[in-house]
Amino acid sequence: MPLVDLPLDQLRTYTSSAVEPCDFDAFWDRTIVEAREFPLDAVFVEVENHLSVIDSFDVSFSGFGGARIKGWLHLPANREPGRALPVVVQYVGYSGGRGLVQQDTKWAQAGYAHFIMDTRGQGYGGSLGETPDTHASAGEVAYAGLMTRGLSSREDYYYRRVFVDAFRAIEAAQSHPEVDAGQVLLAGLSQGGGLAIAAAGLAGGRLDGIAGTMADVPFLQDFPRAIDIAARGPYPEIAGFLARHRDRYEPALAVLNYFDGVHLGRRATAPALFSVALMDDVCPASTVFAAYNAYGTGAGGGTGAGEAGTAAPATAIEVYRFNNHEGGQEHHWVRQLHFAARLLRPAVD
Repeated sequence: MPLVDLPLDQLRTYTSSAVEPCDFDAFWDRTIVEAREFPLDAVFVEVENHLSVIDSFDVSFSGFGGARIKGWLHLPANREPGRALPVVVQYVGYSGGRGLVQQDTKWAQAGYAHFIMDTRGQGYGGSLGETPDTHASAGEVAYAGLMTRGLSSREDYYYRRVFVDAFRAIEAAQSHPEVDAGQVLLAGLSQGGGLAIAAAGLAGGRLDGIAGTMADVPFLQDFPRAIDIAARGPYPEIAGFLARHRDRYEPALAVLNYFDGVHLGRRATAPALFSVALMDDVCPASTVFAAYNAYGTGAGGGTGAGEAGTAAPATAIEVYRFNNHEGGQEHHWVRQLHFAARLLRPAVD
């Protein structure tokens, strides 16, 4: 497959045309305050996983609107009693859910606590999910999929709920007595990478303990360009909706601007490792670079963005020139292990 986007030298300086709303911080401040009106009530129930080296817990906690969100917490069985572990909070890709209990334990295998958030309304196409999306906007007229659910209003847009769930998942992970709340790494691929960026941005100035972000070929970035050029995957759901609703382009972009990872990531204060694939026709390289080039650059501005004068966090990006949306796969996992080891104290001696 040929390269499908700008040349690499142009990508390295590319910036999004997405316009940040003037009340962006006020909107998210209010959203988080409303979410916290519901008790977190994180519950961890140990379950059998048939794995001798991993202990697993069925998790539930209150997300957006108090809805109960599912998850898994995996801990290495050889952990030292009384010693809190750094935690990797992982978000999953589009259409996927938390999966079966033994399906993904890789961060616990590496010696960390591993928290996986289920994604509401998903789990129908990838790994299994168990969290419904019961919000009223779920019944709105929309294009097939989730990208246009509630798109008529920033209050009801689907990803407002999911981003809040992602933020509260951090709080849930931090609440476990065997987790070091001061050492949290956010991670995900595709939609999961987009949720990691969003959660990092929402955490900036609101939550302590975020040590880093790992956004692997992230989705939900630079909506104006992504809608125009993505040939495959979830972004065309929006284009398909607009093909039928020809007068909705500007109103749709006005809503999406509140959920663009470019704007949210700008408020992140933790170091980040990105990955991008130059032949990616699902999350085109320019949209990833738009997020990477903006990440952390607004860490000193806005009511939700940390203290004025805060230095931008360190960032790095791995470029996989000849790959599509699979990105770096096992090669990138090795880079993530090194990234985590630099940021987190060793979990197991």
